[in-house]
Amino acid sequence: MINVGLYYKVKKGHEEEFERTFNQVMQMLKTSSSGIKDVKLYQDVNDKQQYMIFTEWESLESFKNFIASRPFKETTDYGKSILEDTPKNRIFMNETSI
Repeated sequence: MINVGLYYKVKKGHEEEFERTFNQVMQMLKTSSSGIKDVKLYQDVNDKQQYMIFTEWESLESFKNFIASRPFKETTDYGKSILEDTPKNRIFMNETSI
């Protein structure tokens, strides 16, 4: 299992649109066999344009397959119109203890 943080800065006035799109994409992912286990959207309390999507995946391969998928590409292409900066991702690897 891995966790991935996806960080976004949304253009002012597009916060609700970003949240709506997030909900649509996550609904699609949760009903598919993408390998996603959980997802949460966080908004910075000091800067309402800053978001983090925190995801839990079955494996690094599942996440890589997702970012290579057509729906991800379509969403990122659309996102260019409402984001201020290039999104940043951070992968958190979980170690299993025996």
